[in-house]
Amino acid sequence: MPQLLGTLIMIGMLISTSGRAATVLVTGADRGLGLEFVRQYAARGDAVIATCRSPAKATELQALAHGSSLIAIEKLDVNSDEDIRMLAARYHGKPIDILINNAGITGNKADNTLGSFSRQAFNDVMNTNVYGALALSQALLSNVLASDTKKIIAVTSGAGQVRALPKMPQIPLYYSISKAALNLAMRALGTELAPQGAIVGLVGPGSVDTDMYATAQTDYKFEMKPITKAESIHGMIAAIDVLDQAKAAEGVRNYNGSVSAW
Repeated sequence: MPQLLGTLIMIGMLISTSGRAATVLVTGADRGLGLEFVRQYAARGDAVIATCRSPAKATELQALAHGSSLIAIEKLDVNSDEDIRMLAARYHGKPIDILINNAGITGNKADNTLGSFSRQAFNDVMNTNVYGALALSQALLSNVLASDTKKIIAVTSGAGQVRALPKMPQIPLYYSISKAALNLAMRALGTELAPQGAIVGLVGPGSVDTDMYATAQTDYKFEMKPITKAESIHGMIAAIDVLDQAKAAEGVRNYNGSVSAW
């Protein structure tokens, strides 16, 4: 599988570099899926604006960007209106082909399950996972519309599918609710922006071997076998590449080519 995946990534690089390189902005780019998005987009020749809350502490991202003219690291906490404003000002007038809203949190089990609810903890998860994506999409909308591709993407989760909740003894309620809300938010945004040529879509990563998966496994006894970050991101990038308004309206485009209901 690793050898096949490497071949597929190389093919993607050849396809990308034979045409016009894209500019991609990724949130939560210092670890997990975000870091792998940066790695694979840069590997195929696209320019990547990699954002995270604490660039100075993002050692893996810094190492990846070292000596690369394709990766720019920017400070961004999606919960900070000031960070969003400053990022938008810094890139004023710069076309952004693909905006990937990847940053997200699960929340702590201690206040995320029945019997221990916390209003503040709920607000923290919703603010990061839903409002953060909306606020950044709004702030960078002119950048996206100035591009040829005009794509706004959000990374969702099967935990947000109302009719197909994961089979776990307990459900991380705040996280699940936030992903369901994100699905609706992006769908509504897509409807509103369609007349301007924008494509707003949701991609599903599957169960991936990340720190978030490890937390779900420990705290919620989630037992689905994970795939690698490289496989997940390769599949999602392929889905994003062919995404148009019609495909985006059908539902969540998963890493494996399947489509899930909202």
